[in-house]
Amino acid sequence: MTRRLIRRAVPLCVLFAGLLAGFLPRATPVAHAHAAIVHAQAERGPSGDELAQDAGSSTGRLQADGSLSDVAGLSAKDIWAVGQQNAWDFWRNQGVITHWNGSSWKEVPIRGDATGAGHLRSVAAASAAQVWVVGDGHDGLPYVAKGTRDGFDRVGVPQLRTGDWLGGVAASSGRVVAVGSRDGKAFLVSGSTAKGAAWKTGQGPAGAMYGVALTGRSDGWAVGDSGSGPLAMRLTGAGWKQAELPKIKGGFLRDVYADGRKHAVAVGGVYRSGGIAPLVLEWDGKRWKRLTPPGRHAELYGVTGNGDGVYWISGYDPGHEAEGFLMRFDGSHWTRLRGQETTEDRTVRLQAVAHVGDLTMAVGHMLDGKGRYTDLVERFGPPPAGDRTVKAAPPAD
Repeated sequence: MTRRLIRRAVPLCVLFAGLLAGFLPRATPVAHAHAAIVHAQAERGPSGDELAQDAGSSTGRLQADGSLSDVAGLSAKDIWAVGQQNAWDFWRNQGVITHWNGSSWKEVPIRGDATGAGHLRSVAAASAAQVWVVGDGHDGLPYVAKGTRDGFDRVGVPQLRTGDWLGGVAASSGRVVAVGSRDGKAFLVSGSTAKGAAWKTGQGPAGAMYGVALTGRSDGWAVGDSGSGPLAMRLTGAGWKQAELPKIKGGFLRDVYADGRKHAVAVGGVYRSGGIAPLVLEWDGKRWKRLTPPGRHAELYGVTGNGDGVYWISGYDPGHEAEGFLMRFDGSHWTRLRGQETTEDRTVRLQAVAHVGDLTMAVGHMLDGKGRYTDLVERFGPPPAGDRTVKAAPPAD
């Protein structure tokens, strides 16, 4: 729930450049669910990476120039994704909320909002009745909405104002937190999931937050960057407080996943003269330490886990830009998962990833040689219900 540090009020030329490079905070354009379904098999390519075998398409496009920004799941038959379509039209782009029921995607409407949502960047599902999304509103305010499979309603947060930006949201039983930036500083807005509950806002140090994770009402992490290095804030019973991180010049964090109070993983990158190096930090309950993932260059956007010490990280590999790219980490061993090879002139970025049951699903977009976006869903796990074309196989180790 990622790119670098484009703040909200940026010149359009910079925003266009960010779209092309894939560096819009916490997800780029979103949209239709043209799901290129991918199935992880234990086949190895020349580089030794695990190759993912294409199992076909499961849904149709909604509109052109769409991309998916974030994904969250409650079960293999209850998965949510958000993004936008008409990504190149910043005045008329349309936020999209779509739901996977185990066999197909269906767009879910936002009810009774005349102004409408623009780019929706993040989604969180606390329960089937508590699904939250955040992003931009066409009225100039950040967009917050809550809903179910039947539809969403915009939620009024009186403390939000023009110029605020929200990039990530997390929800647990009884609590919802959104993060972003306000006036060049990290910004957090939180509230109870109870109807009519009051909202609270807070600011942190200089910078912006892009990802957030909750493990309870009074425990969680938010991550981003300070403009010169990675930034993290921790939620405890005393509130949010900046955490000490390894000093990494040019580093930034885009997403975080927490197993509990004693374990979390945050992902991002480090700017170098030759490109962006992957950055993975691990919390052991006492301090954050830097891990060493394979490869010198990769852009890491999203992270998820199974609650038992195994993590999946989505992103973009410039050395294989036409293929989907995931990494799997079990605490000691790294495995790179790739989409099927192709000769098409395209760039694939997987902006976010969710893991539920034995299914790992990543979302993002493909950008073709003419600059056209197509939303993309790749799954690593059993085929969808009713799909008999590919035998089920567990995720590659």
